[in-house]
Amino acid sequence: MNLLLIRLLIFAVLFFAGLKLYRMYLEWQQSRSSEQPESQESAPMVRCQWCNVHCPEEDALREQGEWFCSAEHRDRYIEERKR
Repeated sequence: MNLLLIRLLIFAVLFFAGLKLYRMYLEWQQSRSSEQPESQESAPMVRCQWCNVHCPEEDALREQGEWFCSAEHRDRYIEERKR
């Protein structure tokens, strides 16, 4: 009888330890999935008129209705257009 009680206690401890580990694993998975950057959603992209490279709209420069990836390309494009 005494041995049966010890086995039952050991089983209960192992069961609750496994349950605790499983809950910790689920919390870790949730925190890992929530830490992923939001940038996976596609941001609007625009094409530079000078080099035809696409860049995010928030990083691009707009001049006279045209998009540019940098101020240097904007200036080159305007200079070339004046000629």
